[in-house]
Amino acid sequence: MNNNRILLVEDDAALGMLLMDFLESSHYLVSWKRDGLSAIDQLKKQSYDLCLLDISMPGMDGFSLARQIKLQFKQLPFLFITARGLKQDKLKAYELGAEDYILKPFDPDELECKIQVILRRSKNDTKNKLPDMIELGLYTFYVLRQELSFDNTIIKLTEKESQILLLLCNHQNKVLRRDDAVKQVYGKSDYFLGRSFDVFISRLRKLLKDDPDILIENVFKVGFIMRVTEKA
Repeated sequence: MNNNRILLVEDDAALGMLLMDFLESSHYLVSWKRDGLSAIDQLKKQSYDLCLLDISMPGMDGFSLARQIKLQFKQLPFLFITARGLKQDKLKAYELGAEDYILKPFDPDELECKIQVILRRSKNDTKNKLPDMIELGLYTFYVLRQELSFDNTIIKLTEKESQILLLLCNHQNKVLRRDDAVKQVYGKSDYFLGRSFDVFISRLRKLLKDDPDILIENVFKVGFIMRVTEKA
């Protein structure tokens, strides 16, 4: 059995039971709720990897439930499984952040494939999520704001400076291969992009010069290493 948890929200008893049996046979851990309010209560008790939502339900409908998910459980992906095929309903679902919109009746194998794609993408997004801040010697690097703080002074970084500094931080005290780094920052590698990358490295050296325990060194014919000496 895998560890992926799915919350199914479907008011139709027959379809809910059918879907739950199918998902459990595909080795998911499934909870089934028949209305939006009980679904919200369940989300507060247990973390989930994906929600499958009907739209037409008593009390809180699927659209209202989706809004609450976006407000209270921001990183939780959801898709709709519904009989409502109107264009405005589909557009509304995607505007609310739905990963997909599946019409009833549906092919179970197609649903399974879509679930796998969403879960795989969600795991990659979580894995690649940027940290809010990184302590770097006497500096604080605010990644999302693209700022470097030192001695109560805020230094605004360019997008490329921020990207390259994050790469160096992720390889702290390890070699960062120049060609790999250039491809990550620019999408490809050539001589001119490499020279541009080197210019940004020089800028970062100047920005970090006030802490002698941070050094960005060249590794001959390989790349760079950012050495950070721990304070005693």
